[in-house]
Amino acid sequence: MFESLALLGFGHGGWGVSLAQGALVTIALALCCLPFGLSLGLLVAIGSRSRSALARGAAYAFSTVFRGLPELLTLFIVYYGLEIAFERLFAAAGIEADVSINPFFAAFVALGVVLAAFSSEVWLGAFKSIHKGQYEAAHALGLSKAKTFFSIVLPQLLRIALPGLSNNWLTLLKDTALVSTISLVDVMRQTNLAVSQTKEPILFYGAACAIYLLFSALSGRLFAFAESHFGRGYQKGRV
Repeated sequence: MFESLALLGFGHGGWGVSLAQGALVTIALALCCLPFGLSLGLLVAIGSRSRSALARGAAYAFSTVFRGLPELLTLFIVYYGLEIAFERLFAAAGIEADVSINPFFAAFVALGVVLAAFSSEVWLGAFKSIHKGQYEAAHALGLSKAKTFFSIVLPQLLRIALPGLSNNWLTLLKDTALVSTISLVDVMRQTNLAVSQTKEPILFYGAACAIYLLFSALSGRLFAFAESHFGRGYQKGRV
C-alpha cells in the first residue's frame, strides 16, 4: 500500500510533479476560458434582445448550435477545422505550409464558445429579471445607454446570474478533461500516462478525482464570496 502511495510523491519515481503540472494546465485553461466565454455569452444575450432580426437570428443560431453539439465534437471540429481552414487559406495564397494548431488554443476556443452558449441563457434570464422601469428612470435622468448598462444594469445582472454562472464554471472545469483527446497534457492526460505505466488505475484516477473536487470546492467558496459581495446593496435595500 505504501509503495503505491509513493507513486504519488514528488521524488524519484513519483508522479506528483507530473500531476501538479497537469493540474496547472487544467486550471489555466479554465481560467482563460472564463472571461472569454462569459463576455461572449453576454454579447450573445444582448444580441438575443436586439431589435435587429439579424442579430437575434445570429444569437439564436450560436446558442442552439453550441448548446446542442457534444463538447467533444465541438473540440474536434475546432481543432481539426482550424488546421484545415488555415491550410486552405495558405494554399489559396500560393503558400505551401504544414499548419499545426496549438492544442491549448484550440481547447480555449472550443470550450470558450461552449461556455458562451450556455452562459448566454443565464444572462438572458437575468436580463428578464430587471424591470424596464429602471431603463426608463435612467433615461429620464439623462444617462447614456452605456452608462445605464455599466452602472445600473450590469451590477444587477451579476448578482442575479452568479448562481447560474457558477454552475457553468463547474461544467467548464469538468469539460477540460476532454482536452486530453487532442494531446494537451492536462490532469487527465497525465493520469492516463501514469496508469498506463504503473498499472494502478484506482490510485491515479482517485488522485484525479481529488484534484477536480479540490478545484470545485475552492470555486464554490469563491463564488459564495462573489454572491455575497454583489448582493450587499440588495440585502441592505430589503432591510
